[in-house]
Amino acid sequence: MTSRKKDRDDYVIRVLDTPWNIAASTWNALLSRQARPSPFMRHEYLAALHDSRSAIARTGWLPRFITLWRGEEDDAELIAACPLYVKSHSYGEYVFDWAWANAYEQNGLEYYPKAVVAVPFTPVPGARLLAVDKKARQTLVHGLIQWCEAEKLSSLHLLFASDEDTAACEEAGLMLRHTVQFHWTSAKPDGTRFTSFDDFLTSLNQEKRKKIRQERRKVAEAGVTFRWARGADITDDDWDFFYRCYERTYLEHGNAPYLTRDFFKRMQTEMPESWLLFIAERKGVPIASSLIALGEQADGSLVAYGRYWGALERVDCLHFEACYYQPLAWCIEHGVVRFEGGAQGEHKMARALMPVKTTSAHWLAHAGFADAVERFLQREDAGIGEYMDHLQARSPFRQVDGS
Repeated sequence: MTSRKKDRDDYVIRVLDTPWNIAASTWNALLSRQARPSPFMRHEYLAALHDSRSAIARTGWLPRFITLWRGEEDDAELIAACPLYVKSHSYGEYVFDWAWANAYEQNGLEYYPKAVVAVPFTPVPGARLLAVDKKARQTLVHGLIQWCEAEKLSSLHLLFASDEDTAACEEAGLMLRHTVQFHWTSAKPDGTRFTSFDDFLTSLNQEKRKKIRQERRKVAEAGVTFRWARGADITDDDWDFFYRCYERTYLEHGNAPYLTRDFFKRMQTEMPESWLLFIAERKGVPIASSLIALGEQADGSLVAYGRYWGALERVDCLHFEACYYQPLAWCIEHGVVRFEGGAQGEHKMARALMPVKTTSAHWLAHAGFADAVERFLQREDAGIGEYMDHLQARSPFRQVDGS
């Protein structure tokens, strides 16, 4: 289905069922113009989620790609776009609104279906509203609200948005919500870059240095070694082994994995340059793996994203080595400016991943519930501010006196 709606200034909004209704080169060119792009918003990534049947209506993610065009139909220019999913649940989002859904239900109202602008199963901050300029982005937000009203959806949620997205949403009257993630940066507190993993350790206080060295020693003494591969150097066998680890992690927690094996096959063929794989081995036999995504920013710098991990054997501290120490050492060696550790996890601070605020934006159709949620968010935001201050006071880095 493609619906068309005349918007202000003769823009045309088209609602597309699948990413294949728009050329990959057109979508990716728009993404490349954003201040904070990520590989997860590439056309290939979104299409793989759809075509691998990982994010489809059957799994509770009904895709709708909202696009904004300018000009005559035969020669129209794409000036704004975003992935939108009509959701029948709140799984795979990482910005939790279960309490809101329960409140609706207790009052005899239906919270689902709702609309979510996000990358499914991917709590990575970045551009969500791809636009050529501020005006196009604002027009897209207003178009999203109008579409949700026309579809009689309970709400609209933009998750892990960029600063530009947040500003457009706030201008349109959406409510903002903050959560906390933990990110590592390659710059020391004095602004210089780390030159080696040992140099990185030197920047930490004595307690944290000692702890990291102890954890790494336990893994080494267990006879575990690591190898890494990037892009096309990741073999079919490596991908197969990774998926065994990934699948086991979910099954051990009583859930089926969100992403299918076919999804990662598509990543191997269509976005190989975006992936870095670490494999832990003991006596030449692979026992664990961690998969890291890589993305180039607007300024040409490289950012790494911790994504998935799993193990077939239990080794003390193996998770920390596979998911933090090996990737951080690689990032330092290869000039990566930032390593994002994913959703939640205060334990990441002990590895020098520092707290960062992330933002989502929300619109609720029901005026009474919107007022109640706004009051809740004001209280929650005050708590987030206090939490950030508390975390900053626990910095793992050395103090001025060297302690």
